[in-house]
Amino acid sequence: MKQGSPIQFCEVLQCREKERPRRMRDELAAEEPLEIQVDTHPVVVTMRTPGHDDELAAGFLLSEGLIRNRQQILKISPHIRNPEGNVLDVFLADGVEVDFKQLTRHVFASSSCGLCGKASIAMVHRHFPKVDSRVVVSERTLLSLPAQLRKQQKVFDRTGGLHAAAVFDRRGRMLVAREDVGRHNAVDKVLGHALLQDLLPLERHILMVSGRASFEILQKALAARVPIVAAVSAPSSLAVQFAVESHQTLIGFLREGQMNIYSKPRRVSRKR
Repeated sequence: MKQGSPIQFCEVLQCREKERPRRMRDELAAEEPLEIQVDTHPVVVTMRTPGHDDELAAGFLLSEGLIRNRQQILKISPHIRNPEGNVLDVFLADGVEVDFKQLTRHVFASSSCGLCGKASIAMVHRHFPKVDSRVVVSERTLLSLPAQLRKQQKVFDRTGGLHAAAVFDRRGRMLVAREDVGRHNAVDKVLGHALLQDLLPLERHILMVSGRASFEILQKALAARVPIVAAVSAPSSLAVQFAVESHQTLIGFLREGQMNIYSKPRRVSRKR
């Protein structure tokens, strides 16, 4: 298997009812570790699909509150002693100070973190203020987003094993789409792209994800100042609570010509 590729291959035994088993070549979504370092200080090891690793690192640091803008990054480069390319160094500009003890991922990385909703939300709001955006997006524009995102899921078409995320402007124009074996990594990649292209804050944009909307996805969107988060599938209860308290518009089950709006519906216009 070749490292660094988003697709890997293996031999499988395919079994179908009333047919003889046959050996065939199957395509797999690649999953490899990436260690992110900041000024040679190891910060996190995440399992990801290789590709756009610089965006993943930038988006992760943004959503963790360690950096705020493109100017705070001096450069991002592979570790010189890691030929496999699975260690990435992010060097910060002079004067940028980082408190590694405040990394939020160590506190609420999953739904089993043990913290109650109010404690988790309060902790995020210490880093990121609530959204203050008056952007309005038409219902027709929102309904067009799933099909646009689906067209960009090239690796998913071949493997069936990746999540996707995309950022759109208020008129439904796609700025960037990325795929990854981890839904949070896909979000980090699109937000990292926006940071590296100096597009932040995304106060008049929409974040669309191919699966469900979790608390952590809403947190990441808040870090980039995204006012509208849309998901093909369901939101979690804590995601809805977070969206309400962060003044974000949260949309779920956005597919097949319909949607559920869980918070701040005033940002969705029904005018044709």
